[in-house]
Amino acid sequence: MAETFTLYKLIILYMLNKVDFPLTTSQISEFVLDKGYTSYFKLQEALSELASSGLIRPETTHNRTLYHLTENGAETIHYFSNKISSAIRKDIDDFLKEKQYDLKEEVAVKSDYYLNTNKEYEVRCQIVENGSSLIDLKLTVPTETEAEAIANRWDLNSQQIYAQLLANLL
Repeated sequence: MAETFTLYKLIILYMLNKVDFPLTTSQISEFVLDKGYTSYFKLQEALSELASSGLIRPETTHNRTLYHLTENGAETIHYFSNKISSAIRKDIDDFLKEKQYDLKEEVAVKSDYYLNTNKEYEVRCQIVENGSSLIDLKLTVPTETEAEAIANRWDLNSQQIYAQLLANLL
């Protein structure tokens, strides 16, 4: 049982090591659950243990968590990737190859909000590409409802808004 649970953690580390961007909980879940490797609860437990041991670093916003591979995590998977069968590694490689553009695009758009010192909500909307911000926009609104709506709509409309801003400014 412990060996199987270790495999789940190695699968997560392997996935994160194969991409140059963070993965969300839902992206990792899509692969692990669709392939039937484990249950959602075991996956959450594996993510939690990897984070608490410093092998991955979670970045949480109001609506999702992104997981980054740490230096220790990269070292660990380097030494133990051979513990993952070649069939599972191939499944992961195929999944990432097939979905890489969609996965990368999904994590490139970020939005979050928080209550500031003036008791208003600040919404931060970003598009990040190759570790650099293409746009980093902060808006202040009076209510959490408005902040949440902006954050959610940014996820849906960011490309159009970015293009419109560029068109109007250039």
